Amino acid sequence: MNRIWAPWRIKYITSEKKKVCIFCKAYKEKKDKKNLVIFRSDYSFVLFNKFPYNNGHILIAPYRHIANFEELNDSEVYDLHKLLVKMICVFKKAIKPQGFNIGVNLGKVSGAGIEDHLHMHLVPRWMGDTNFMPVISDTKIISQSLEDLYIKIKKYL
Repeated sequence: MNRIWAPWRIKYITSEKKKVCIFCKAYKEKKDKKNLVIFRSDYSFVLFNKFPYNNGHILIAPYRHIANFEELNDSEVYDLHKLLVKMICVFKKAIKPQGFNIGVNLGKVSGAGIEDHLHMHLVPRWMGDTNFMPVISDTKIISQSLEDLYIKIKKYL
């Protein structure tokens, strides 16, 4: 039997789930590389998902700690959309995905892991990136380290 090691996941699995908002922490700390923040705009920012579903999985969030779209002002709505489009363009140049999943989980019942701070998911996709591994062994293969991808994407910003 082959084994695929993903040792970085154990930190998440065994860690005490803190009440600290990861988005507010990343925004306020200004330690972008440590927090995997790859871009900041006027009202929102982009960071890599530390526990991605796929290579390049990013999160786009407003600076303000709000949970719902209806709480966004017009400037924030425009800024979030602008960042989404910007990151799609950057990824198309840098890592050449063949498609994207774009999503928002509002509320715990919809799958939101962090339900109190609104954020969007952008997940690059390639033909064949979905295979039998998650189905039969509950294992996802991520093809590139977050550190390497962070450096590569920053070059395009």
